[in-house]
Amino acid sequence: MRLLAALLLALALALPAHAGQVQVAAAANLAAPIQKIAAAFQRDTGHVAVVALGSTGKFHAQVRNGAPFEVLLAADAETPRRLEEEGLARPGTRFTYAIGRLVLWSAQPGVVDANADVLRMPPQGMLAIADPRIAPYGVAAVETLRKLGLFPAWHGRLAHAENIAQAYQFAASGNAPLAFVALSQVVADGRIARGSGWIVPADLHSPIRQDAVLLNPGAANPAAVAFLSYLRSDAARAVLGAAGYTF
Repeated sequence: MRLLAALLLALALALPAHAGQVQVAAAANLAAPIQKIAAAFQRDTGHVAVVALGSTGKFHAQVRNGAPFEVLLAADAETPRRLEEEGLARPGTRFTYAIGRLVLWSAQPGVVDANADVLRMPPQGMLAIADPRIAPYGVAAVETLRKLGLFPAWHGRLAHAENIAQAYQFAASGNAPLAFVALSQVVADGRIARGSGWIVPADLHSPIRQDAVLLNPGAANPAAVAFLSYLRSDAARAVLGAAGYTF
């Protein structure tokens, strides 16, 4: 199987005679790394990836309503699996491309320490999280608060954002003193680049397993197949790893 996968990857990455285009729906937490991956994909294959960013839950609804996305990079594993079951994605194409990490973050230096003691203090202002009804990072945030025994204290102070990108904006703009965000949104050169943050221990919430899948409109598009193959490459994994994802 490994040899076959390597051969398929080599074929997918070979420069095509006619470069194509692929419509990619990508979870909001991928905002920074996906642009780098798309640029490298075009450089290495000649294909162009047109990326739309948003919440995984909304993408699911859009695909069910006929949106012409060809590849989905979800923030969870459940949505690609459901799309397969609903006959909207190609069976056998789903795989985990990354494991996400959650961070408690403030735009202000010194607010969040290495033990996240700020969560144990009387709440001051709002705590932004992605809406747990549609966003896996929001689910992880709620699980973390419950595991720490702090959900009752913060329940009335949670500002539900549409997705993890909006949760970050709430904190970056100062509208919320704190936010649970994706590590990929605040990391640079292996450290939190701005403000202060606490990387949530992985045992405080369910793994944020992020799966990719080939959607039906992409089944006959070589660029879509090539993009999924490229996502497994060392080049793509290096970008994701630098952004704080694990595998």
